[in-house]
Amino acid sequence: MGASKEQQDHIRRNIGRRIGVLRDAQAISQSKFAMMVGMDRSYLNEIEHGTRNVSLSYLVRIARGFGITLSELFEGVDDVPSQARELRQA
Repeated sequence: MGASKEQQDHIRRNIGRRIGVLRDAQAISQSKFAMMVGMDRSYLNEIEHGTRNVSLSYLVRIARGFGITLSELFEGVDDVPSQARELRQA
């Protein structure tokens, strides 16, 4: 069964937030990080704001740019919005 649009949006936003948090923690500007990983700054901005789907190849580049694994990149990225999880547990 595929993810609902709500779940996809949630995942996209959380991945974007995670990337922004990691980038800020390393005190790297969007422009510099985008250049480091070979992507346009506006594309990175859209990823961080959760408005752009990101391909696996770019996720690999991003993880490598941070010096982490894909698993570490996805730490804390939940695939189910908390409201949906609460409804399932009820």
